[in-house]
Formats: sequence, structure tokens, C-alpha cells
Amino acid sequence: MAETFDGEASEAAQRYALAVFELAKDAKALDAVEQDFAKFSAAWKESADLRDAARSPLIAPEDKAKGLTAVAAKLGLSDLGRKVIGVAALNRRAGEFPAIASSYRKLVARERGARQVEIISARPLSDADRAAIVDALSKQLGAKVEAETSVDDSLIGGFVVRVGSRQFDASVKAKLDALRLALKTA
Repeated sequence: MAETFDGEASEAAQRYALAVFELAKDAKALDAVEQDFAKFSAAWKESADLRDAARSPLIAPEDKAKGLTAVAAKLGLSDLGRKVIGVAALNRRAGEFPAIASSYRKLVARERGARQVEIISARPLSDADRAAIVDALSKQLGAKVEAETSVDDSLIGGFVVRVGSRQFDASVKAKLDALRLALKTA
């Protein structure tokens, strides 16, 4: 299971995300649920204990649902956000929260007419750098872009952008790997 809210979503995660999306849309709460997922995402990334508890097969689903719902309440999530977390935990899908959140964000971006992209950089991006990358992507894709950023120290420098199944790699690591390959074949 991924520790971040990115990557490919399972079919079950996509179904959960679609169900949440439809409920939130009917309740006119798309933004509120998106905020809920952002808050829970931050807690998920920050707390290994939360991730371990959500994924543990030793914790009964009922107990897991109570615990995760309590965490959601403490984070100030909406009623719908808390219910989603509780239902997923009861159905033994708590470990798929990252994929559910990612799928939900893609659905909301599509609803807004935007493209969801992921920017992974070697170090945290400044607001100006992030804006420049998003502007360039918007022009290239011909659509509004909503970007989620993360940091991966192994890139050494630069960044990687993922848009759907396409990836643009402007990292130092990729350039070094290409150079290493060229030297091996020379």
C-alpha cells in the first residue's frame, strides 16, 4: 500500500471515490469533502501510527472504524467525510484511503473542467516555481491545471510531472541515469 495519496487506484477505490463524489455533488459539498480528504491526507502522511492502524489486519473493522472516525472528528472533517472513513474501515478498505482520495480529486478536477497533475520535486517548490510549472502545463495541455505537489529526495534536483499516464521527467536523477546508460553503451 502506498503511504502517499498518489499512484494507481484499485477498482474498489475508484468505486468508493465515485460514490463519495455523487453524494458530495448531491449535497453541494464537493469542496468540503475535498478539504476533508486534504486534512486526512496530511494526517496520513504525517503519522505512521495512523497508516499502520488503518492497514492492520489485527484490528477488528468495527474498532478500526471507531478509531479512524474519531481521528476524522478530531481533524474537523465534515459529517460526510467522517462517514466515508467509517464505511471504508468497516468494509476493510481503510488501507485504500490514499487511492480513494486521489480518485476523488480527479473526479472533482474533471467536474471543474481542469486536469489533475502531480508534481514531484527534489525539494519543496516555492510558490513562484509552482505557479510557473502550473502555467506552463496549462498552456501545454490547453486546460486549467490543478496540481498536487510532493517531495522525493532521490531525484537529487529538478522535478517530475505526471499527467494521467504521461510523465515528464526533468530530474537530475533521470539525466544521470541516461548518462550512465550512454557511457555503458559507448
